[in-house]
Amino acid sequence: MHANDFSVFIGRFQPLHIGHEHVVRQALSRTSHVIVLIGSANVARDPRNPFTYGERVAMFRKSFAYEMANGHLIVEPLDDHLYSDTAWCAEVQARVKRIALAAGGGTTGDGGNPRVSLAGYGKDATSYYLKMFPEWENIQIDSQYGTFSASDVRQHYFQRIPAVPRTILSPGVSEWLDQFALGEEFRTLLAEREYLDAYPAQWGKGPFVTADAVVIQSGHILLVERGRLPGKGLLALPGGFVDPAERVRDAAIRELREETGIGDAKGQIPPAMLASFIDDSRTRVFDAPDRSLRGRIITHAFLFRLPERRSLFTVKGGDDAAHAHWYRVGDLSAEQFFEDHWSIINLMADL
Repeated sequence: MHANDFSVFIGRFQPLHIGHEHVVRQALSRTSHVIVLIGSANVARDPRNPFTYGERVAMFRKSFAYEMANGHLIVEPLDDHLYSDTAWCAEVQARVKRIALAAGGGTTGDGGNPRVSLAGYGKDATSYYLKMFPEWENIQIDSQYGTFSASDVRQHYFQRIPAVPRTILSPGVSEWLDQFALGEEFRTLLAEREYLDAYPAQWGKGPFVTADAVVIQSGHILLVERGRLPGKGLLALPGGFVDPAERVRDAAIRELREETGIGDAKGQIPPAMLASFIDDSRTRVFDAPDRSLRGRIITHAFLFRLPERRSLFTVKGGDDAAHAHWYRVGDLSAEQFFEDHWSIINLMADL
C-alpha cells in the first residue's frame, strides 16, 4: 500500500448494507484512501431511489464515522446522466482526480492523474465500469454475505408492516430505517410503491408511447405539477399517452393544451398555431429502458419555441396536472422533477 493509493467504489446504496460495508473495509485494507461515489444523487425520491444523497451519507457515517473523520473514506455525490455515458464517465473521472489531488495523491505520470483502482464485487459486477475506466486497476472483492441486494431490502421494507432486515444491515442503519418508517416520506413512498405494484395488472407492462412538450419562452419553461401518483407534487413536462388513432406530434399538442390551457389575450392558442412553434430539428425519442417505474414507456419530446415577449402566455393547470406555471430555467434543479424529465429538458433546451 502506498500513501497515495486510491480506490473507488460506485453505487446507489439504497440503502447501505453489510455487503457494501464489506467492500469498503476490504478496499481500506488495500489502499490508503477509498472514494465512495453515491450515484443517483440528483433525483427525486421514488420507490427505487427512496433516500436522498444526504440521507445515504448519514448511513455511511453510522458505520464509518472514524474513517470519514480522518479522511481515509471520502464520500461524494454522483449525478445520473441517463442519456450520456460519456457525461457520466467524465463526471466520475473529474471527481476522482479532484478528490485524489486534494488529498495529496501522487500521480502515475499519465497526464497528472492519480493512481486509482476500482473496487467492487467479483468480476461480473464490475466489468461494466471497467470498460469505461480502462486506465484504472481492478480490486476484486468476493462477497461473504450471500446473494441479497439493496433491492431486496427495499422490497421487505416498503410494506404496511415494514420489515427491517437486521441480519444484513449494521445497527446504525437499522435504527435509521426504523425512524424513517415513522415519517410522512415513508408513507408517501409506500403509497407510490403500492400504486406501481398494481399498475401492470390495470394497464399492462407496455411498451407504451407518450409525447412530451418542452415549451420555452423568454428564458422560462412551462411545467406542470403532477396532481396524482406516481410522482405527485413533482414537476413534469406537459405530456401524456398517445391515443390509438393519434399521431405523436398531435398528442404533444393536445396534451399541452389540456394540461396547461396555454393562451393569450384572444383565448386558448389553437393547435395549428402551437404546431408552428415546434422546432422539428430538435424532436427526439427518449427510450431508456428504466426511465419509468410504471413499465416500458418510450416518449417523444417536442421543443416549442414561443415568441419572445414581455408578457408570457397565460397558463392554467388542467386534466391530471394540479398546477401549470412558467419557471425561470435557472431556478430549477434535478431533484424537483418526475422520472427523467430533467434530463430531457437539459438535452432539448441545451441547458
